[in-house]
Order: sequence, then C-alpha cells, then structure tokens
Amino acid sequence: MHIGTIGAADVAQAVAAHAIRAGHQVTLSNSRGPETLGEVIERLGPGARAGTREEAAAADFVLLAAPWVKVPQALAGLPDWQGRILMDATNHFATYAPDYQRSPLDGRTSSEIVASLAPGARVVKVFNTLIARLIAARPDERGGRRVLFLSGDDAEAKQQVADLVRSFGFSPLDLGCLKDGGRMQQLDNPLAGPDLIRFT
Repeated sequence: MHIGTIGAADVAQAVAAHAIRAGHQVTLSNSRGPETLGEVIERLGPGARAGTREEAAAADFVLLAAPWVKVPQALAGLPDWQGRILMDATNHFATYAPDYQRSPLDGRTSSEIVASLAPGARVVKVFNTLIARLIAARPDERGGRRVLFLSGDDAEAKQQVADLVRSFGFSPLDLGCLKDGGRMQQLDNPLAGPDLIRFT
C-alpha cells in the first residue's frame, strides 16, 4: 500500500520505517518542501520518497503528524478526502519544552477538530499516546507486543488501521469513537503516555 505523511519529524519517520519494513511505499511531506527531506529519505532507504503535501494526502493511508498549531495550515486547501483514511497522531500542544502549554479545545476532542478540518476523511486517532522513541522501537517486547490505542467513528476504517499496525508488529486496541476513545487518548488523560505490552 501507499502511505503518506503530513509532517516528517520523529513520529512520522518512525511510522514510515515500520511501513517500509512491512513492504509498503511511503511518501513523506513537510511544510518546507520535498527538497529538505533528502537526508531523511536516504536514511529510510528504498520504499521512501519525498513529496508535496498534496502527493502525501493522495495516499491510501495518510498520517497527520504535524505540530498542533500547524494542523489547520497542514490540512487547508487539500482536495476532498473521498473516504480515504487519515491517521491522526497529533497532540494539542500549543508550546513544547520547557512549559508544554495546551491549546484550548472548547469541549471537543482534538481528533474531532481534525475531522472538521478534513472533509470526507475517515479519521482514526492512533500513534499519539507514545513518545516517538517507543513508536520507533521494536514492537515485540519481552515476549509480548506493544499496545497501540486507536479510536474513530468509522468501524471499517478502524479495522483497516488495526490491520496495518498489526502488520507492523503492534497490538492494536480499539477504544471506541473519537469523542469517547479520543478523549482517553488525549493529553492529561489515562491512556496518554503508558507503555503497555500485551502478552497473548
């Protein structure tokens, strides 16, 4: 399959590396243009290419891994998503270290806001609860598999994302809809941060 990333920092690179190992093609994009991603593409190797935001957004699965304050700009002006899957890995930080301020959400979850900015997309919240280092690590840990939480309003889209992350070696755990599950995954909530291993 073809996976695109909007954003090309640590989380996007970690997901891209898993996807390439699983045999998928990845197009990475950022706000500065494809020409700035040469070293990243070289490091990821065959299966990775740099593209525009529009090229990345045309993929079968698209990972949104842009800083929260840049999300409106990152999604603005893209064609209708026509039911393609948008995997939302964002967290609503207004600022990062050392103060880590949160952006106001006005009663919605961050992924509900993302869905409102991406008409026609089937949004699945995933890859946001672990730090990039753990996403990049081997998902088979101590005889088990690292848990990835996901939530969304479209059951088929969630199943497709679950199958994808399972092919990477993770153990997906569906938390329900974007409103309820997304809130559990969100900053300052119980499932944001813990590194859980499932043994079966």
